[in-house]
Amino acid sequence: MRSFKPRRRSLSPTRAAAYERAMTRWGIATHGPPLSLDAVFGGPGPVVLDIGFGSGEALIELAEIRPDERVIGIDVHTPGVAAVLEAIEARGLANVRVAEGDALDLLGRIPARSVAAVRIFFPDPWPKRRQRARRLLRAEVVDRLVAILEPGGTVHVATDDQQYAGHVRQVCDANPLLRGGIVDRPAWRPTTRYEQRALDEGRASIDLLYISAESSDSDSSSALR
Repeated sequence: MRSFKPRRRSLSPTRAAAYERAMTRWGIATHGPPLSLDAVFGGPGPVVLDIGFGSGEALIELAEIRPDERVIGIDVHTPGVAAVLEAIEARGLANVRVAEGDALDLLGRIPARSVAAVRIFFPDPWPKRRQRARRLLRAEVVDRLVAILEPGGTVHVATDDQQYAGHVRQVCDANPLLRGGIVDRPAWRPTTRYEQRALDEGRASIDLLYISAESSDSDSSSALR
């Protein structure tokens, strides 16, 4: 089941043309054969999968200050994807690739044990009981995320919904290959417009970090850097 509702707001003709050109160079299709990540990025390095980046502020800022990380961002929000593509070209962020569509489809293209970190910042909590099957972080999806993680790789979730944080803990704690839980908000995580709005409305963010069970003590100490 999909964990989103498509948000295909149209772009202006000029922006749409620029989007198509940029996607030809920087885009990744959600469907297709397994990817060679070294070929996609033109060389080796740690890969970060950013799922549901929204307007792209956090992805762009982190990609700019962490040029050693190779980032694959995926979202269903066309203007947000366009904003990231524009930033890639305007700021020279050659370490970023972008996909538009369902992250569950893209996971089928990512090789096992190839991703250093998965970031999921402020996913839709689908709070109503009848909607909960749509939540991105459910047991079968967590299993798929664990499968693509390198030894010592991390899943980092941020949410402003207490109930959803409890749900994340439940499904991640149940996976025998993950260990972790709620952590202090890392200073490096950018504050997005969405998070600031939540703070203004009195909802503090909750960060959860889970580390592959094969990690070492040194992996654990550096996971939040």
